Amino acid sequence: EILRCLVGSEMCIRDSCSGKSAKNEDRTDMDFTVVPREDMPDEIKGIIEEKQSGEFTMSYGMDGYLYIMRGYGTMPTGGYSIRVDSLAETSDEIFFHTTLVGPQASEPVNKMKTCPYIVVKIEYTDKKIVFE
Repeated sequence: EILRCLVGSEMCIRDSCSGKSAKNEDRTDMDFTVVPREDMPDEIKGIIEEKQSGEFTMSYGMDGYLYIMRGYGTMPTGGYSIRVDSLAETSDEIFFHTTLVGPQASEPVNKMKTCPYIVVKIEYTDKKIVFE
């Protein structure tokens, strides 16, 4: 796990790796908000622009919130969406599970390449994020 803090501000970027919890502790579902692009802070938009062509998982702490991001890289067409299957916590970890959903066979799609991603917001925590 790499943690980079910007000096003189309350912002932190954390690149997290997927992994399994060492504990079999019960998980508690968490409340979260899916953040549409127009509501994202500029810092988050910049991170997305920089990383969206490849797969990425990261979190970003700012102003009392933790933004959790998952990108699936470049897809050949439009019509993709991302489903949040679960966001749950234990005493020391947060588990974020998403699924990339492709376009329906009957759905007309735009033939331009797209880079689907999702950003969710929770109250700030310094717990380890596990992407599943």
